[in-house]
Amino acid sequence: MELDGRVAVVTGGTRGVGAGIARACLAAGAQVVVCARRPPPQPVRAAGRRAAFRPLDLRDPAAVRDFFADVAATHGRLDVLVNNAGGTPYRTLAGGSAEQHRRVVELNLLAPLTASLAAYEHLHAARGSIVMVGSVSGTRPSPGSAAYGAAKAGLDHLARSMAAEWAPGVRVNTLLLGMVRTELAHLHYGDEEGVAAVARTVPLGRLAEPSDAGDAAVFLASDRAAYITGASLLVHGGGERPAFLDAATASPQGDPT
Repeated sequence: MELDGRVAVVTGGTRGVGAGIARACLAAGAQVVVCARRPPPQPVRAAGRRAAFRPLDLRDPAAVRDFFADVAATHGRLDVLVNNAGGTPYRTLAGGSAEQHRRVVELNLLAPLTASLAAYEHLHAARGSIVMVGSVSGTRPSPGSAAYGAAKAGLDHLARSMAAEWAPGVRVNTLLLGMVRTELAHLHYGDEEGVAAVARTVPLGRLAEPSDAGDAAVFLASDRAAYITGASLLVHGGGERPAFLDAATASPQGDPT
């Protein structure tokens, strides 16, 4: 089992992608601690085992430092940090205040930095790894979630800089996730028909499941990725079908010259 005997923390690990990553880590043999501001409706379980939950506000640096010190003291080590907590509502730039956009950047960029700094000495002692959960929103224009996309672009850059500074003691990599089918998918894509329509735009023909993100995170955290650091792994089913292909299909065929 890839993470047998190791201790992993998954921020925002109580639902959605975070819960999928926590379950994958449990199935890979890790002891898993998930944190969020509120407890999960049901404990996060996999392979007959359960993740421990601890409440934490990642916007409070002192609380974050105490959290990681306590995890390391309780479990004797810390091997893996998955910076998953994040997200955003749909909000155009002009439709939101500077303060609202600032909070999105704080959650998606500053909170992972705060957690990584607090976990560093424990991860270094274990020669562990950090997995940042990024997004394809940080690689292309993201109307309606511009602050989120900018924060995720910054997160990918932060991970690469962190990997260079903290090698060889701590490996740092990023998952660049595409569209994922979670319990909140309907807020973004509508009903089942809307989800199916969106899925048809993905070359592999479906949205990712949280388990897809989990499997990729386990790989990056495991010894199978021992020589991988500063990398960005696309987990997006082949990406999004370019709009010009649909436009070309819909247009009358004529002389290309």
